[in-house]
Amino acid sequence: MYSFLSLQDTLGDELLAAVGRIGPIIVPEATAPEDFPSTSYYILAETPPKIDAVISWLNNGADRVILPLRSIKECIELIPKEKLILLLDSVTLSAITETIRSGVSGIMLQTTRANSEFLSPLKKFFSGLDIFVHSSAAEPPAPAAVRELCKNSATIVIPTSQLTLSASTETALSVGDAFLAPMDSDRPDGLFPTIVSSYNQGGKSLGLVYSSAESVRETIITGRGVYQSRGRGLWRKGETSGATQTVVSIRADCDQDALEISVIQHGSGFCHLGTASCFGELRGLAALEATLLSRKETAVPGSYTRRLFKEPELLAAKIREEAEELIEAKSREEVKFEAADLLYFALTYCIARDVGLADIERVLDEKAKKVTRRPGNAKSQFLTPLTSRIVSASKPSSGESPSSTRPSVDPSVPISMRSFVLNQLDSNQRIQLLRRPVLKSDEMIAKVKPIVDDVRHRGDAALIELTNKFDKAQLSSTIVRPPYAPDSMALPLDVKDAIDLAYRNIRLFHDAQATKVPMVVETMPGVVCSRFSRPIARVGLYVPGGTAILPSTALMLGIPAQVAGCKEIVLATPPRPDGSISPEVMYVAHLVGASAILTAGGAQAVAALAYGTETVPKVDKIFGPGNQWVTAAKMMVQNDTDALVSIDMPAGPSEVLVITDSTGNPRFIAADLLSQAEHGVDSQVVLIAVNITDEHLSAIKHEIDVQARALPRVDIIRESIAKSIIVSTNSLEQAIEFSNDYAPEHLILHLENAPDVVNKIDNAGSVFVGGFTPESCGDYASGTNHTLPTNGYARQFSGVNTQSFQKHITSQEISQAGLTALGPAVITLAECEGLSAHANAVRVRLEG
Repeated sequence: MYSFLSLQDTLGDELLAAVGRIGPIIVPEATAPEDFPSTSYYILAETPPKIDAVISWLNNGADRVILPLRSIKECIELIPKEKLILLLDSVTLSAITETIRSGVSGIMLQTTRANSEFLSPLKKFFSGLDIFVHSSAAEPPAPAAVRELCKNSATIVIPTSQLTLSASTETALSVGDAFLAPMDSDRPDGLFPTIVSSYNQGGKSLGLVYSSAESVRETIITGRGVYQSRGRGLWRKGETSGATQTVVSIRADCDQDALEISVIQHGSGFCHLGTASCFGELRGLAALEATLLSRKETAVPGSYTRRLFKEPELLAAKIREEAEELIEAKSREEVKFEAADLLYFALTYCIARDVGLADIERVLDEKAKKVTRRPGNAKSQFLTPLTSRIVSASKPSSGESPSSTRPSVDPSVPISMRSFVLNQLDSNQRIQLLRRPVLKSDEMIAKVKPIVDDVRHRGDAALIELTNKFDKAQLSSTIVRPPYAPDSMALPLDVKDAIDLAYRNIRLFHDAQATKVPMVVETMPGVVCSRFSRPIARVGLYVPGGTAILPSTALMLGIPAQVAGCKEIVLATPPRPDGSISPEVMYVAHLVGASAILTAGGAQAVAALAYGTETVPKVDKIFGPGNQWVTAAKMMVQNDTDALVSIDMPAGPSEVLVITDSTGNPRFIAADLLSQAEHGVDSQVVLIAVNITDEHLSAIKHEIDVQARALPRVDIIRESIAKSIIVSTNSLEQAIEFSNDYAPEHLILHLENAPDVVNKIDNAGSVFVGGFTPESCGDYASGTNHTLPTNGYARQFSGVNTQSFQKHITSQEISQAGLTALGPAVITLAECEGLSAHANAVRVRLEG
């Protein structure tokens, strides 16, 4: 029940927010918004609009439209009656037919005075309809007039210019006074019983409190939960506990003697006992949402829910599985059971992407407001019978290798690697063991080319559209520049300390790599040659994002760029659905002095860095790992002479090769192999066993199976380990030869005299020496860089280092005496090549 509606005729954000909490706002057609900052609004059209405009207003979120008689006649039967209000005056009142009366849900009468004298005949003719009264008087109505109309089942419409957040005056009526005017308390203390409900938990009741006129006024004005304690006076919820409330709406009940206040509860909960509600724990979907939110932050390692949050492939597969099981369910009990499972996995998917029940309900409410509907046809791939889809899904499509599908796996089968004995292999079999999966780079480049071209030609507009499409984030700008807001970098102390420790170690190691003084060599008397370094001026650092948080990659790329002295460091990373960047990455960007953060990922981010846009600086070199889309885009732009950009190195799936002898600890070896196997189903994992017993090898295999089953990403590991290999050799020399031919990204030496073996390693991205040097330390904090060549490119490429961000320039200075000694040889060589002008440049100097 509304005591009044406000007609927006002046702008004022605080006033509009206040009146929006207590009822719909009427917005004139001239200022009809697409996204009005109110929970509910009507649109008033005093002149007849086109029917398409009316439909557009409703589709864009208006609850109802108020139309003149001529427009109402056109809209009846085309637009639901509950969306239509008839605009009336004394002239048009006599022209109302039964068809019109039955085709609308309410009327708004425009009069010169707001009183109830005319309501009796009006209520009789428009029985069952909402009645709104809009007075054209220059002064606001008195609270008594508001009360009188409300008691007669009518709602008064007051222009916002006649409303105030302050005390009522002759020229302005307090919003609080207008809301309270029709209310009556039946309590001796004059307080109103108030139900506080949770807006973001499906309207769940949080508690029963009391409100006074004073607390209601403050609640309306501030948007914070304020109540009346019967013992302590005004009670501003959360003032001492921190469990504050954001008020969404305030409503009176049908008798105007009680209130419901809908809030978003912050902090520990509503109840003083620390629970969400005074009526006990949450139940149903609200309880599930609260549990999932908690598990997202503090899930126990190895728990099923943690696996779902950490493994998007598994979660997606479970949603598909449960959806099909629901479709196949026959009995009522089966339907309930399968629907519950589907809701659980679907809500987990939403929570993982920062979408809650309130967001979903808000979208449902918005969809309900629309008056036009989609046809509702299913996509063609879902029109085939369910059994046919299941059969076809089990078969590889044309041109697809059987290994690309994921058949069901018997969990009782051990998680094990394939074993080979090197001496028993011929040369072709040995070559096959050294091969990596074929990367179809041409196909991927063809897929990313439209994306790269779109960003290249349309700049920011394309970048924003693609970020919305692929990252589901709606942004007005994709660039963030320093100084970065402190709240965007807020971290738990232990995380901050860990990043700071990693930063110090990585900085120390990379600072030692920098070329700081020129190299100067006098090649002969009077001839001095030198070589000096300069930083690459503008670099782009790609940090993968999405569901993962990778501050380590930001450190590994940002620190050497900072040490090298790059003038412009642009860090690119995909945004979260709300458009923000993880605080861990934001903090690292601050530490390394990033000059800009590009909130975009994928091929579109690579294109923006390579070509530049209206806001994104063009860079000279792009660094960083990424998926196959990122890799293909990097390869494409480095071959485009218009881009004038280079890249760090080719990239492929993560790799580890472990060499062990009889001294290797099976638990340590298994853990190292699994640390790379969990990256993805295409991870490359190799174990070279040097003259070890069958019992020792069995112990390693047993540890792989046991440890893998305890890890959250076991489904991924099961696939990658099944493709991985154990190669048994008779000697350390054979093992090192195989490793150098393989050229792994990570090489771990579980050997008795591991330090002595390092000088025999020719090809590897990074070497981890001894049983207490896990690859994980190099990934995060020991100091070396984890951006390394994969796919065998360790034969030709180094990992990222400080000199990757520098270029080297040579110079020479020759004295007259030096040219006299050197010149004749230069003239001879130039004339030998037929380049007489070269020879002449020396000769004219020697001739004086």
